[in-house]
Amino acid sequence: MRVLVTGAAGFIGSQIADLLAAEGHEPVCLDALLPQAHGGALPEWSRPHDPVVGDVRDAALLDRLLSGVDAVCHQAAMVGHGLDPSDAPDYAGHNDHGTAVLLAAMHRAGVSRLVLASSMVVYGEGRYTCARHGVVRPAPRRPADLAAGRYDPTCPACGGTLDPALVPEDAPLEPRSTYAASKLAQEHYAAAWARQTGGGVWALRYHNVYGPRMPRDTPYAGVASLFRSALADGRPPRVYEDGRQRRDFVHVTDVARANLLALTAPTPEGLVPVNVCSGEPHTVGDLAAALARAMGGPEPEVVGGARAADVRHVVADPTRARDLLGYTARVTFTEGVTAFATDPLREPAALAA
Repeated sequence: MRVLVTGAAGFIGSQIADLLAAEGHEPVCLDALLPQAHGGALPEWSRPHDPVVGDVRDAALLDRLLSGVDAVCHQAAMVGHGLDPSDAPDYAGHNDHGTAVLLAAMHRAGVSRLVLASSMVVYGEGRYTCARHGVVRPAPRRPADLAAGRYDPTCPACGGTLDPALVPEDAPLEPRSTYAASKLAQEHYAAAWARQTGGGVWALRYHNVYGPRMPRDTPYAGVASLFRSALADGRPPRVYEDGRQRRDFVHVTDVARANLLALTAPTPEGLVPVNVCSGEPHTVGDLAAALARAMGGPEPEVVGGARAADVRHVVADPTRARDLLGYTARVTFTEGVTAFATDPLREPAALAA
């Protein structure tokens, strides 16, 4: 199978390209080498795939690359919380306009199979249940509550305590950041394309991905990378809120395998979202403490507060991925975090050659 992989030099895309090649497929690799992630330099691990350096918004380039392609694995995106609302045009340009240009090019080329990198951020807050009112959408967390150390959301009907539950793919979607809004827009564009063309889309909603090749020391880096950088400098990792916010940390090699399974599974009708997770939820404090132990560094420092776009608990239901794709994670939290202590990371732009 010949697969166009966008974002193929990136943290996740490079792992997908490696796995495709190892399994006998032909990855056609494209990456813009955005300086926020790469510093403009092609990482050594991507050189064997001879990636094309170019922008997914370049329609003429896509027309050339899509010739003879059987499927597209769209990983290219600007990621992370960002700095402030001034980032919005960049997120819309790279993520949404870029996806629209790609979908139009796929239509021209007659390519009808897409695997889209989506994200758990489309859910906003995860799923919660109230003892009196069942499954509810929690009330927004108020700044006054956060300042007072009351971090858990409450029932919008009675104000009572909520219990976090697993988030299925049919949960309400409520993006809380510019990045999250751009990822949901990607899904909407892809779903419209599928309806218009008869194509099929697996929208893989990644949960908190970590592992080798993760970018470090940028405003867009993930929490695992930020913790590791602090520990490497001899500083304690700083944990917001009380450290008890729950997430699903999934290893990048498992994410790459989920993409391979989606590329080789029967083409779905329309767009089908699928959680890609470990099925082994942990708190952010657990991650900081495990990484500190693995690196022999200082214990985490719980600092309170909360970032504006953060949510309290998002823990995925892994059932659909298992049933439709045959995917279950293989890398345990302990194994993955221990390895992450010494995994090679991508150099930040300021240090790139």
